[in-house]
Amino acid sequence: MLFWLTYLADTFIGFNLFRYITFRAGGAFFTALIFGFVFGQPLIDLLRRRQRHGQPIRDDGPENHLLSKQGTPTMGGLLILSALVVATLLWARLDNPYVWLVLLVTVSFGLIGFADDYAKVSQGNHKGVSGRVRMGLGLVIALLAAIGAMVIHPPSLSGHLAVPLFKDALINLGWFFIPFAMFVIVGAANSVNLTDGLDGLAIMPVMIAAATLGVIAYTVGRVDFTTYLDVHYVPGTGELLVFTAALAGGGLGFLWYNAPPAAVFMGDTGSLALGGALGAIAVATKHEIVLGIVGGLFVVEALSVIIQVLYFKRTGKRVFLMAPIHHHFEKKGWAEPQIVIRFWIISLVLALIGLATLKIR
Repeated sequence: MLFWLTYLADTFIGFNLFRYITFRAGGAFFTALIFGFVFGQPLIDLLRRRQRHGQPIRDDGPENHLLSKQGTPTMGGLLILSALVVATLLWARLDNPYVWLVLLVTVSFGLIGFADDYAKVSQGNHKGVSGRVRMGLGLVIALLAAIGAMVIHPPSLSGHLAVPLFKDALINLGWFFIPFAMFVIVGAANSVNLTDGLDGLAIMPVMIAAATLGVIAYTVGRVDFTTYLDVHYVPGTGELLVFTAALAGGGLGFLWYNAPPAAVFMGDTGSLALGGALGAIAVATKHEIVLGIVGGLFVVEALSVIIQVLYFKRTGKRVFLMAPIHHHFEKKGWAEPQIVIRFWIISLVLALIGLATLKIR
């Protein structure tokens, strides 16, 4: 919205600043951060009044959670989403289709998560909305997003899969790109959802991954950078840096209240939305495979659940003491902050490896 001030640059030269994506990304970051600080506590107070018993805790989870996390309100993802949407609409170019694609995916998955959180709180159990319903709705959203991406992408990239580490390597998937993109978006949403099990565990890796994808989006959206690095040029994606900066600012504001011991959980409202956002950005920038590296922590969390379920059905035994894998380390005696901070470190290392793929060709 503020981009339109550039048309008044003739009257005040300072308005030229709004032409620069990096300047507007900084503005989006601080807008979302301040939004989180200002509205965080009032939202938590409201959620506590509405949710007398807080988020229902799984009785088959770690025993200490029944004591340490009982009564903590959920739906804190509303704070992140509100800050993200306000900051993006304020600072991003609203004539950019990639911004709307990612924003609509994020909000749509957030609505699925909100319905699930509401069902859990109102019914007083941890089951919420049926898994089939959530998955079905997620697939519909991802389908529309995949089709939208194919329409928006330049003809030379539409329906193609970019392969990192190889110069201009593209695999033409044709219409098979749609189910592939759906898998990326839905997989990312559910992987982040599975990771969100300890105070602060999911939000920092999400911010790290978003910041990394923001740098990638800015890079592939500039023809001079792509020429130098020998990567594919996706015109218009640079504007997604504003979105990722807003996500990082909103996430940091939320972390202020989610740091151990958490005053609020993000719930499915936040985890599904943020995971969907990461998947949509990866599809928009043609860096779906790199997302698997940058978001490697989320991949491992999801795989630990899949392996545990399949192995148990086959043998009646468990590979991990408990899945997702962060609960396995809890069972082994690791303290919650120890797990969280070590997982943050792993996320940062994976993000740096993902960024390195831009140069290693």
